[in-house]
Amino acid sequence: MPSDPIYDLLARAKTIAVVGLSDSPLRPSYGVSAYMQSQGYRIIPVNPQITEALGEKAYPSLLEAPGDIDVVDVFRRPEFVDEIVDQAIQRNIPALWLQEDVINQPAAEKARQAGMFVIMDRCILKEHRARFR
Repeated sequence: MPSDPIYDLLARAKTIAVVGLSDSPLRPSYGVSAYMQSQGYRIIPVNPQITEALGEKAYPSLLEAPGDIDVVDVFRRPEFVDEIVDQAIQRNIPALWLQEDVINQPAAEKARQAGMFVIMDRCILKEHRARFR
């Protein structure tokens, strides 16, 4: 069986910091995070505009989010990814997940150079569903 790094990541990960998580159930970030939470992942909302989402306290930045983070899942426009990558590198987070239409090649390359596993322009919910249904 060929190796599937996304399967391996999702099987191993426990905590996902979601940058740009909205507290509005109408937003894709909310639905995707609610699904991942329902699959047993701990979700840490990272958004300076909100105080909580999905019953979890929100943090203004990755640097302020507590504990070990296995994946940083990004729902921000591509121009904001550089700063998120810098913070993820500082935190030594092993994986960067850029959601659909979040494409920033230089930031992704910087994350890879720092040893992070990078997924870009893919939906974590769709990838999880495809592998774990």
